[in-house]
Amino acid sequence: MKQIKKLVILGIMCLFLFSGVVQALEETGDSTNEEFRTLVDSRGVEVTIPANPERVVTVSDGLVEEIMCIFGDDDKLVGLGSKGLIYTGDFGYPQENGQNVTISGGKHLALALSPDIKDLPLFVDWGTALNLESLAALDPDLAIIRLGDSAFLSCEDEVAKKSIERIESIGIPVVVLYSPNCYDNADPTMISDEITILGKVFGKEEKAQSVISAIEERKEFILGRTRDISDTEKKSVLILGLSPMHRTETTAGIAWGLKTPESFMIEKIVNGKNAFRSDTNGFQVISYEQILATDPDAIILGTAAWYSPPGELYDAPYYEKLRELHAVKEQNVAVFPYEPRNGARRLEFPVDLMVTAKTTYPELFEDVDLKDWTKTFYQDVFGVDSSMAEKLWSAQLMNYNE
Repeated sequence: MKQIKKLVILGIMCLFLFSGVVQALEETGDSTNEEFRTLVDSRGVEVTIPANPERVVTVSDGLVEEIMCIFGDDDKLVGLGSKGLIYTGDFGYPQENGQNVTISGGKHLALALSPDIKDLPLFVDWGTALNLESLAALDPDLAIIRLGDSAFLSCEDEVAKKSIERIESIGIPVVVLYSPNCYDNADPTMISDEITILGKVFGKEEKAQSVISAIEERKEFILGRTRDISDTEKKSVLILGLSPMHRTETTAGIAWGLKTPESFMIEKIVNGKNAFRSDTNGFQVISYEQILATDPDAIILGTAAWYSPPGELYDAPYYEKLRELHAVKEQNVAVFPYEPRNGARRLEFPVDLMVTAKTTYPELFEDVDLKDWTKTFYQDVFGVDSSMAEKLWSAQLMNYNE
């Protein structure tokens, strides 16, 4: 009789335990079996995917691919939706003395981490329509599409929605991620939500949380030193992209407005003031007159479209008009890491934060050695050793900030 009671009690306990597991899965919207798992993507849509995807195509300018490198799943990539991933940096500019400066060796971080990416086929790109036939020929078992990035710059893009529907119509599950550009405040820390979803996609939830923690730790380190800066003490910062594509007799380059991740970094974390007060959610071509009118305390050269080191602003004859800027006179100009097409922010955005913080408030970060700080970040986030961290530093052309 006692044995029967024990069995009954044990059965009731198992029933409660099973009910709790089911309830937890229902609350998160996630479930799994041996062959498939169901998760909720950024749209709030339940997507059933292979439990262990083996052939993955992506439409992303690097966030997804960098995470796959961290997870050790980059060998599952079979097709790309952004040419920016295979960009290498070879740049240069003339000096007033007639000599030319040559810059080479720049690489997208994903390419530096996983060189075989350069051999993968493209099935869509910015300004190019989705080639469904090419995608289908890759025989993927999963597509991951990041909106507000790469080929689909707008989260409300009808072309993007139709492209997703077309991919799903041939039986390929699509996980959709929302980049920071999909949110009103363009908060770059929102990539944590994307990383969490990717952790579920590849069954690497613990590793995903480790990456999120490392990023959050760097953000809080900077915020801890800047949060008490008063409004009267705030310095103005201009994110300025220099490139031959945007340089004319009247225009100097591009600048990022108030509704961008770049502006959020300046105003909400570094606690400065975005000098370019345009109410835009992207970059905008800016004239020499507009730049001179802002006369910022600090200038950070953006690298999403081109790579220009501070020396180009100081020495190139075609930027002579900008020599009167306070930041140029004081040589208070820095450059973001080489980040081709990084308009929505990727894993390395804490490095952008530190570059901005050290340039804007050097007295608050005098004790921070940028190279040591950045290499430690690479090691903690990407799981690389010191030698590889040095290569990533070089790939992002960070030596021009030394």
